[in-house]
Amino acid sequence: MATVHIPDQNRNLTDAAEILEFLRPFGIWYEQWPVAGRLADQATDADILKEYEPEIDKVKASGGYVTADVINVNPNTPNLDAMLQKFNKEHTHSEDEVRFTVEGRGVFHLHPENGPVFSVTVESGDMINVPKGMKHWFNLCDDRHIRCIRFFEDPTGWTPHYIDQGVHEAYSPMCFGPSYVSAAKSAAAAGGDVKPLIKT
Repeated sequence: MATVHIPDQNRNLTDAAEILEFLRPFGIWYEQWPVAGRLADQATDADILKEYEPEIDKVKASGGYVTADVINVNPNTPNLDAMLQKFNKEHTHSEDEVRFTVEGRGVFHLHPENGPVFSVTVESGDMINVPKGMKHWFNLCDDRHIRCIRFFEDPTGWTPHYIDQGVHEAYSPMCFGPSYVSAAKSAAAAGGDVKPLIKT
């Protein structure tokens, strides 16, 4: 399940209803799709697209997307660091970025015009969109693994349009999951604080 972290407010959201309420004013929608028991351990990209065909068709019809594919990133992916460098700096796209996470974890950092900078850490079962034109960037979590279904309006894919003097360097690329949130709540109850560490 996703975790929303709002660093400038020292606030974390893990409840699905709270996450939906927080994201809705920014034009971001969030869904959870069932994953347990749907895929074999060694499922191919074709297997994933076939299994999730009903959900894929529904998203295509509602959002005007013309194609979907599967991206599989792991520590053995060739030129992984160069690939990640394209997306870990603040940028926008000319169409929505829509992803369903099949496996692994990653963190979207979002910088809406009418709200605070916040991150959404996604994991298996999480579906999210980043509206076109919204400033954002993306990081993998420590295990550097994520497998997602991506949706496109333009079959050639997304082109990042970078923001001059982007704010990405001012925020930690850390993933915030339930263990961090639990520790933060415990510390707050004890009158302390939990400070995220910036990964290098």
